[in-house]
Amino acid sequence: MQKIVVVDYGMGNLRSVAKAFEFVAREYALRVNVTVSSSPQQVAEADRVVFPGQGAMPDCMHYLTESGLEDAVRVAAAEKPFFGICVGMQMLFDRSEEGATPGLGLFGGSVKRFCPTDAAQKVPHMGWNTVRQTRAHPLWQDIADDERFYFVHSYFCEPTDSFATVATTDYAGSFTAAIARANVFATQFHPEKSHRAGLTLYKNFLSWTPA
Repeated sequence: MQKIVVVDYGMGNLRSVAKAFEFVAREYALRVNVTVSSSPQQVAEADRVVFPGQGAMPDCMHYLTESGLEDAVRVAAAEKPFFGICVGMQMLFDRSEEGATPGLGLFGGSVKRFCPTDAAQKVPHMGWNTVRQTRAHPLWQDIADDERFYFVHSYFCEPTDSFATVATTDYAGSFTAAIARANVFATQFHPEKSHRAGLTLYKNFLSWTPA
C-alpha cells in the first residue's frame, strides 16, 4: 500500500486534490492510501508527496515556514516522487515578484505577474487553456498534446533552464504550464479541476517510477 501525503501548511484546496487522488486510486484499482497532513513526520514517511498551493505566494511561504514543514518538503522534493500544483509549483522557484518573495530555490528562475496588453485579457487568468507538451515525459502518457486544462492564477513561472519546461500555454504570451526534473513534476494548472485529462495525469503520477 503506497502512502500519498497531500501537504497541509494551511493554504490550498486540499480536499479536492485528495478526493481526486482517491477517485483515481479506486477507478484504477491502485493500492494507495491518501492522507492530508501537516505532520513533517508523515511527509517524511510518505512514498509520494503532493504539494498544492492557493492564494498569495508570500502567505504560502510564510505558512510553510511557520508550520515547520519546509525542511520536510525540501527533502521530499529531493528524494521521492513529488507533484507541485499551482502556487505549489511557483514556490519551487528562486523568487516571486509577488511581494518580492523568496521561494524554495529548487528550480532556477522567477515568478512574474501577467501584464496583458490586450484589455480583454483579465488578471487573474481563469479558465480552460490548451496545453502544449514541449517534451516527452511519463506523466503525459495517454494525454493528447493540446489537451485543455483549468487555470486560476495571476502569476506565471519563468525558468532559467528552458529544459525544465515540459509544457506551455498562451495567455498574454506563451508561458510555462508544467515543469519536470528527476523526481519532481509540477503544473501551473489544476489537474483536480481538469476533468479526465487531469485525472489521467494524477493516475500517471501514482504509477510513476522516476529514473
